[in-house]
Amino acid sequence: EVALKFLTPQLEAAPEARQRFISEARAASRLDHPHICIIHDIGETKDGHLYLTMPFYPGETVEARVAGGSLPEDEAVTITTQIAQGLAAAHAHGIVHRDIKPANLMRVGESAVKVMDFGLAKASEAQLTQDGALLGTPSYMSPEQIRGEQLDGRSDLFSLGVELYELLTGERPFPGDSV
Repeated sequence: EVALKFLTPQLEAAPEARQRFISEARAASRLDHPHICIIHDIGETKDGHLYLTMPFYPGETVEARVAGGSLPEDEAVTITTQIAQGLAAAHAHGIVHRDIKPANLMRVGESAVKVMDFGLAKASEAQLTQDGALLGTPSYMSPEQIRGEQLDGRSDLFSLGVELYELLTGERPFPGDSV
């Protein structure tokens, strides 16, 4: 079984966003790690809609898991460690995720976690994302991401710290939905 993820209509309408999506999805598709979602294919429907094909992972998002409140420390550490391992593999390939948040983390089975949704990822060799562009989820963004500055793996690590805080407390340290 597979899952299809489509580019949003507003991004699809912009030629530079389409090109960025294709370029960065290709970069992310080279990743092969137990804690990273595999991208099988990047395609386009007959009527021009871009999509990614990935495995269908049965389970729940970390967002759903933490919705009931804080998690036990050992579970929070296990989840965070697995995310860190997946991010380390992505960073070793020059890929910054840029949107680490509970909705992009999938619990597969009882204990495995996969980093999903590399749709905002940026490959270090890709120059298609405009400087100053603000992409991501404000509550989880690093200060340099909010300022629209150039990012590297440290920005993902900041977001991972925000994620860990939420796992341990049941709430976001920065609860607003705007920068």
